Amino acid sequence: MSGNGRFGGKVAFITGAARGQGRAEAVKFASEGANIIAVDVCAEFDSTSYPGATRADLDETVRLVEAAGGKVVATVADTRDFDGLTAALKAGTDVFGRLDVVVANAGICSGRMSWEVSAADWQEMIDVNLTGTFNTAKAAIPYLIEQGEGGAMVFTSSESGLKGTPFTAHYGATKFGIVGLAKTMANELGEHKIRVNTVHPAGVRTGMDMSADMGPLLEKHASTLAPIFMNSLPYEILEPEDVADVVVWMCSDEAKYMTGVRLPIDFGNSNR
Repeated sequence: MSGNGRFGGKVAFITGAARGQGRAEAVKFASEGANIIAVDVCAEFDSTSYPGATRADLDETVRLVEAAGGKVVATVADTRDFDGLTAALKAGTDVFGRLDVVVANAGICSGRMSWEVSAADWQEMIDVNLTGTFNTAKAAIPYLIEQGEGGAMVFTSSESGLKGTPFTAHYGATKFGIVGLAKTMANELGEHKIRVNTVHPAGVRTGMDMSADMGPLLEKHASTLAPIFMNSLPYEILEPEDVADVVVWMCSDEAKYMTGVRLPIDFGNSNR
């Protein structure tokens, strides 16, 4: 393992790593000396309007991590499948021999008026975003406790996990739920020096293109609901690397006294 950077000799487990934020986080951690256990489902979802990640996307993450100086064990696995996810994590820890960082990033999104969310769409959102985050933490925590050296976990929430953004009742419910999960785990794991925080981005330029869902809804309800999406800072969208920079910092020793924190990266949107 590399000894360079803030994470030299350490290992990061990242879900949703095939593209977007997960890929950017994997590359950033690798550039800081970490080796990576990368997981992505590489599949389509029934409730989303955008294409799912592919195995080719995950292979590109592997290439970029290696180019950044890291080693990587990448597995196609579904965070909804606890046994499969646990096997993917074990495959990585068997190679690297340890675990230090967990980034529960895998998630999906779709836009609907709350009363128009179907039962199937609701369930898929809960299963992927909330249960998937729980499964990721549940699989990883025993490794961190047994290792006895502390650790850091960051769960990807959203600005929709801080305020009631329109058209995202099912999504927002999962992102608020992730906050509750993180805060409880932060309290439970503090004695083991394991920190648990959430990050709350605004819109990020990824493969999760919501324009087909959100565009018509925003246009129809612009006069009453559009102001809720206004930012304090004069920017409109984040790059995945912007989020990765914050997540890596949250997992570093520079943030070693932070746990149970909800950290927005939202141009001041949640201040409104």
